[in-house]
Amino acid sequence: MKTILLLFFSFCLFSASAQVVDSTATQVAEPSAPKRMASSFIRVKRDTENVKLQTGITRYVKGEVTVDLIGAIHIADAQYYTQLNQKFKAYESVLFEMVGGDQMKKGRLPEPAQEGDETMVKAINDLYGLLSQALRLQGQKEGINYQSANFVHADLSLKEFKNLQAQKGESLLGFALQSAAKGADSKIKPPNLQKLLMAMLSGNSNGMKRELVDTLGGADDQVSGMLGESVIIGDRNTKCLKVLDGQIKAGKKKLAIFYGAAHFPDMEKKMMKAGYQKTTHHWLTAWNIPSDRHRDDAE
Repeated sequence: MKTILLLFFSFCLFSASAQVVDSTATQVAEPSAPKRMASSFIRVKRDTENVKLQTGITRYVKGEVTVDLIGAIHIADAQYYTQLNQKFKAYESVLFEMVGGDQMKKGRLPEPAQEGDETMVKAINDLYGLLSQALRLQGQKEGINYQSANFVHADLSLKEFKNLQAQKGESLLGFALQSAAKGADSKIKPPNLQKLLMAMLSGNSNGMKRELVDTLGGADDQVSGMLGESVIIGDRNTKCLKVLDGQIKAGKKKLAIFYGAAHFPDMEKKMMKAGYQKTTHHWLTAWNIPSDRHRDDAE
């Protein structure tokens, strides 16, 4: 039990980096924002019935080219991924994040070697597996169809990632520790650890989600501002936009970038500097949690 608790509490500190009034997984349209106004790419929406963790879909236009930034949550309601898979069919190219994703075969990565950062990656993946089970959610890698013909890898190879980290003196462990050290000074609402523990011990998945949702919902600006020039945000964004330029030169005009929401504040700045204009913004519900504790699962 102590090990599980440590994993959950570590997630509360690390979740901001991982990457993270409507019916479940439906979209909420909003008026177009002025092109110079910074967007929010993840939020928590509350009403009298539910608490919802939502990710944004934001459209940018440059000439005849449209690019949608589609925020990703690494564990979510299965219906959220079902809806995303359906939406992805409308694009000529969907650029996706995944360090080492160039080695994917039939939509899956080979098992990483058990050394250095690869060990850290496996630990993070294992943590997400435990969390998805405890929270009764689905993992992104299980929910998204990475075998789609229009999916294009737009991230660093593992070799590129490791080389850039070595050049900058960075590591995934250092990133996690930096996130934890900054956590006390951040504006992100931390979970109530007593309530989280009680929900864990009683097997109340909705109670756990209610305690974690605000931590995730405030993550994008915090992480991007703290790590915008790092390999894990800045260099990966640069690689993604380079792939985007290549797809456009190849004649693609309707594209999507499917990346963790924490990448998008930095990516939006770079795109608008390159001449893109923001036109529309709407939301998808990733977590739909009953706000009334009496409606929690009888588990």
